[in-house]
Amino acid sequence: MSDSDRLPLLTAGVDEVGRGALFGPVVAAAVILTPEQAQTLKAEGVKDSKALSERRREELAIAIRETALTWGLGWAHAREIDRLNILQATFVAMHRALSRLVPAPEHCLVDGNKTIPQVQLPQTALVKGDSRSVAIASASILAKVHRDRWIVALSQRYPGYSLASNKGYGSAAHRKALQALGPTPEHRLSFAPCQPQLLPPEVSDLNSPSLKSD
Repeated sequence: MSDSDRLPLLTAGVDEVGRGALFGPVVAAAVILTPEQAQTLKAEGVKDSKALSERRREELAIAIRETALTWGLGWAHAREIDRLNILQATFVAMHRALSRLVPAPEHCLVDGNKTIPQVQLPQTALVKGDSRSVAIASASILAKVHRDRWIVALSQRYPGYSLASNKGYGSAAHRKALQALGPTPEHRLSFAPCQPQLLPPEVSDLNSPSLKSD
């Protein structure tokens, strides 16, 4: 994994987490590293967050925040996802993460095959970028750690959905709870498993939008 020496010094790596979840926000992070900082974090073991244990992600998140030139987080909440669709909400979260970087980047490396609309600076989409760029891998770790902590906190407010273990994704226990309890205000109603018309009538009636606050 290496960040190209030909890229501008102020190149931000951008990644997101939570696109496929049924509950909670999609969270993005953006990280700018100097070449020296990238080498330091690579030596520390920074890589794709999905290849790391929860404990190791927590440890590396501390190292990233202490080492990076700058980093930022952005998110789009469930109602924004429902209103915009998940792809556009992901772009919103990425845009918000980039807006928090000081100094501002001169270039972006974006994990995946799409660049971010309405970002007025050069961008490069990098498929499997979290295994090819230390900056993107760092962003993936920060986004994952932040979102997981948020979901665990929300699990106290919304017990019964096994959120602390499934982190809002559609595990069997989570889907079963949706059938029994219906969606919460943090569920993505545009996602099929959360849609009231697909739930049992007694659950759908109890969770009618007219009876729920946004």
